[in-house]
Amino acid sequence: MNIFKPALVALTFCFVLSTSAQEVELTKRDSIVQSFWLVSLGTNIVDDSGHEFSRLFDVNDAWNMVPYPSRISVGRYFKNGLGLEAIGTYNKYKEGKIIDKVVNPEDVDYFGLDFRVSYDLNMILGETGFFDPYIGIGAGYTDANNQGRGTYNAVIGFRTWFSDHWGLDFNSSGKWAMSAENATNHIQHALGVAYRFEVEKGLSRKGEEKLALLEEMEKEQQRVQDSIAKADEEARLLAERLQKEKEAAELAAAEKAKKDAEDARRAALQNKINNLGNVYFKLNSSYLTAKDKELLDQLVAIMESEPSIAIKVTAHTDSRGTNQYNQWLSERRAERTVEYVVSKGIPADRISYEAFGETQLVNECGDGVSCTEEKHSKNRRSEFLIVNF
Repeated sequence: MNIFKPALVALTFCFVLSTSAQEVELTKRDSIVQSFWLVSLGTNIVDDSGHEFSRLFDVNDAWNMVPYPSRISVGRYFKNGLGLEAIGTYNKYKEGKIIDKVVNPEDVDYFGLDFRVSYDLNMILGETGFFDPYIGIGAGYTDANNQGRGTYNAVIGFRTWFSDHWGLDFNSSGKWAMSAENATNHIQHALGVAYRFEVEKGLSRKGEEKLALLEEMEKEQQRVQDSIAKADEEARLLAERLQKEKEAAELAAAEKAKKDAEDARRAALQNKINNLGNVYFKLNSSYLTAKDKELLDQLVAIMESEPSIAIKVTAHTDSRGTNQYNQWLSERRAERTVEYVVSKGIPADRISYEAFGETQLVNECGDGVSCTEEKHSKNRRSEFLIVNF
């Protein structure tokens, strides 16, 4: 009797199981995002014409918006489909627009702070991948047309995701005044870039089915391997080699997951620093204003809470003046920025600087181009970049 025959049969069966497992291998498509933090930045449009749904798309006469980012939100979303979000908005009712069914005589500021609870409709519809519709309700405070009022809110919208972290958020909200006299109900539309972090993923329904099948196949494979171990020493050595290869793959996957998590944390921290804004200097000045120092105090707080990071300050000027003068001026701006941070207790080896003069303008206002003072001021700045993490 051939003593190797049981081992050969077991090896053949093991090969069949391995081939089948590859055919039902879990992939990225079998995983879905289940919970995360989300930050969005974008713009908002307010329709306070008083006509509500009868003139919903009267863009020219009823819609009010400003030509720069005017909406920011932060939220936490959970595995059960619920999400909590805080939203801040700014807008301006334009002169000549219809406000409460009359023509607005002058520009009027609009401020809103809202809180809402939303529900992911994919929990009902089934996971649709990149398309993420939701509904929600909430409350907030709005100062519109020089009238403050509490509001009850309802929202409908959707997000479309390009990756696990980046996407776009589209939504429309109805806002009903709670009790303010003469305060009208209005509609607010929003569009923003969405970034989610601390993402927790899980398996889709199809992925769970695959996992259950893989677990059953793994149990059967273990039984076969046990029989191989009993056959002879050669089969035992083969099983040991397969186990070591599996452990090596798991270790490689763990290392990759650790690196991915650290990269995501660094990106989130840089985004947090970017959200502080830049230090902007007056023309031909390198001195910090009280507002600049407040911003730098927030940067210091981040560096104190993250003692492993190092920051580089990049300083810039506008295009007016000679290249040599602007290079010197940007160095002075960088030095004063760094000196202030160090004066707050941050070690000098954790903050460096680089001066660029007028070589990195953020707009078209180069030499010989006529620009407003506001546009020139955008170039007179210090920015902050994580260089060690």
